[in-house]
Amino acid sequence: MESELIAVERVTRLRTPVVWFMAVAAALGTASIYPLQPAIAAVAGSLGTSLAEIGTALACGPVGYMLGLALLVPLVDRFPPRTVVSAQFWSLAASLSATAAVGSPWLLGLTTGIIGAGSAVGAQLSSIAARFAAPTRRATVLGIVTAGISAGVLLGRILGGWLTESLGWRPMLLLLAAASTATAIAARAVLPAAHTTPDTGYLSQLRSLPGLYARFPVLRLAATRGTLWFFAFCTIWSGLPVALSEPPFSYSPEQIGLYACAGLLGIPATRIAGSLTDRIGPRQVILTGLTLAATPTLLLTATLSNPIATLVCLALFDAGLFAAQVSNQSTVLAIDPSAPAHFNSAYMLIYFLGGSAGTAFGTSAATYFGWPTTTLASTLAIAVATAITVSTRKAKP
Repeated sequence: MESELIAVERVTRLRTPVVWFMAVAAALGTASIYPLQPAIAAVAGSLGTSLAEIGTALACGPVGYMLGLALLVPLVDRFPPRTVVSAQFWSLAASLSATAAVGSPWLLGLTTGIIGAGSAVGAQLSSIAARFAAPTRRATVLGIVTAGISAGVLLGRILGGWLTESLGWRPMLLLLAAASTATAIAARAVLPAAHTTPDTGYLSQLRSLPGLYARFPVLRLAATRGTLWFFAFCTIWSGLPVALSEPPFSYSPEQIGLYACAGLLGIPATRIAGSLTDRIGPRQVILTGLTLAATPTLLLTATLSNPIATLVCLALFDAGLFAAQVSNQSTVLAIDPSAPAHFNSAYMLIYFLGGSAGTAFGTSAATYFGWPTTTLASTLAIAVATAITVSTRKAKP
């Protein structure tokens, strides 16, 4: 069985144009959870309700995303990837269209939760990249797809605000639905059709997720340090708008949104990190990325009054953490190359929990304790992740 699977997947190695299509698809799928965030005031005005109610409805997106990580990502190990990914983009197109037609906050919460589940397609595509890429290029291919995910995180917010202002939030969602439809058709045509028959049932596989952390030290190590730096990442990016919106800055939402452009440096960083990981190994790349991120994070404590210095620090911060993420995730996906989605699902669940905690902490810390406390907490989390990596011997899956 295993030899047959390996033989099939050698035949279906990913070609370069397919890899770049996967990166674009990952960007679109990931971005679909974010565009309403900068449009929250427009949505509240349109539905005649409060910002708090719309905020609660939009919070269903991350909940749906976590369910997607647990329930949907492992499906690409069980069924043909082209079938699963195409179906997920059809679901995104339908849920985006339904969201454009909602007339109440509770319906918005329902459809946003479905969109969140569908946006986990980015994690599916990174699993496909690990499964079908040549072993010597696995991290390189993963870096390209991860660059798409990173672009989706940033551009989803930037383009969401711009398109809402230009077209309105409902036409903006319909435009994304049309793009998802086109991607669903293309995914069916170009992604691998390899089919596997796992040894365990779907429900048994889901129940085994918690046990993976105990059984596989590589997964446990990767999830621990990844959670720490994603906590740091979300702490900074959730605390920054609070700090910039208050005196002495009192920036507008549009001005604050421009700071997200600094994070675009992280996109090429993921591509470079993937290539370096294939050449020199993940541990050194992770340490380099964390070192690159830690110094500007500490400097952010004092640079907020200087926009140029702040943008440079944010760019280096994002580049370092995005590079570390590619290398770290490659160690997880290499544990079982024939079924990487199962491990990727377990890793991303813990990783996302760290980000959720960072988002909540960053907002509260910046509000009640000030920006320096926010940056120092983020620096400490990165330092702990670095110490864990330094003190741990190079592990094999």
